[in-house]
Amino acid sequence: MPDAPSTPTPWRPATTAIHGRRGDNPYASVAEPLLTTATYYFRDSAELRMFRADPAALRPAPGVERQEYGRYGNPTVQAAEARLAALEGAEDALLTASGMAAVTLTLLGLLRAGDHVILTDDVYRRTRHLAQQLLPRWGITATVVPLNDFAALERAITPRTRVLFSETPTNPFLRVLELRRWVELARAYGLTTVLDATFATPLNLRALQWGVDLVVHSATKYLGGHHDLLAGVIAGSRAHIQPLREFLGTFGSVVAPQVAHQLLRGLKTLPLRVRHQNAAAQRIAQFLQQHPAVERVWYPGLATHPDHAVAQQILRGFGGVVTFTLHGDLDTALTFVDALRIPLMAPSLGGAETLVSPVALMSFDAYTPEERAALGIRDTLIRLAVGLEDPDDLLADLAQALERITPTRTWALTEPARAAVLSSSTSL
Repeated sequence: MPDAPSTPTPWRPATTAIHGRRGDNPYASVAEPLLTTATYYFRDSAELRMFRADPAALRPAPGVERQEYGRYGNPTVQAAEARLAALEGAEDALLTASGMAAVTLTLLGLLRAGDHVILTDDVYRRTRHLAQQLLPRWGITATVVPLNDFAALERAITPRTRVLFSETPTNPFLRVLELRRWVELARAYGLTTVLDATFATPLNLRALQWGVDLVVHSATKYLGGHHDLLAGVIAGSRAHIQPLREFLGTFGSVVAPQVAHQLLRGLKTLPLRVRHQNAAAQRIAQFLQQHPAVERVWYPGLATHPDHAVAQQILRGFGGVVTFTLHGDLDTALTFVDALRIPLMAPSLGGAETLVSPVALMSFDAYTPEERAALGIRDTLIRLAVGLEDPDDLLADLAQALERITPTRTWALTEPARAAVLSSSTSL
């Protein structure tokens, strides 16, 4: 798969994830120090005056900013932001308390009363709720258009439109945005582009290199990688990030230094984890596509996915999430999920443990059947977030669970064919 137009970086992702923009520290520790203070003191009034005149003159170490109060900055948080900016190829990055905090801060920071934002469909349901139910309280309107329908997108643009917001790959159907056309249209109308690239990670997609203005992630997912932290990140140019950083000081949804420290540790293994999850998910998708109990599989790495050609152009890997529907009804789906021995039934994704979600019941249970149908959410829709287990074990577990809902006579693959799928030689 070809890379996006890019400026060469000094290191490859695996090195950047460990050393990218590493700042000095006064302790010469290899691991970044964890500084858990809420406030910072000044030795005397002269030092305070100096700080007010030029904070950079009081840096405690090269690359480390002098801070005043914990809501405005922390050296451990700053180290994580620098590492994330390096991974994204961004000038700057800003950490928040969660992925939704990153989305909310970005939209509230960019939009004013009377402004208009356009979202593509299949965005995260909480993002849609924010845009359609909450932003109108502040006089901000939103329109949702089908992903990659650029005629509909252009028709939706008004003189008050300020922002285009999208995801790639999307949740839960893993749709892939035609980034080049999206960015070109935004530039033609002078609009700011914001892309949620949580499912892609900076390893599978560096969206800023395609001209996207701001990229956001739920760092809770792949970036943290162990299901043990909540955080979000916004990355982009300093001109875009600095106003958001100032807004965050009032908005208050800051990340704790302990969380930033965990995130730094998780980032060091991000390339290893994503490489494994890409390869394992591809094998699982191919297996599921051939099983008679499975009605349809959504995975960008499959030629049957509607955006496979686009994914080949912009993604370096197809991700660790596989979404599929089963033949049957909700009881069928729950029988299958209950029969699984390895995946844990839980929301979220991107961690070491494989998670499975019966989407209609877990994420859309508050919706009416008609509302779910309008969004394409079938009762048998399953989202599998592949972890770091041995893929052969996961495949065998999926096979035995599918056997619970598949009459023997409908099993279409011969035993040799099944063995070939289960022991695929795809390298991890």
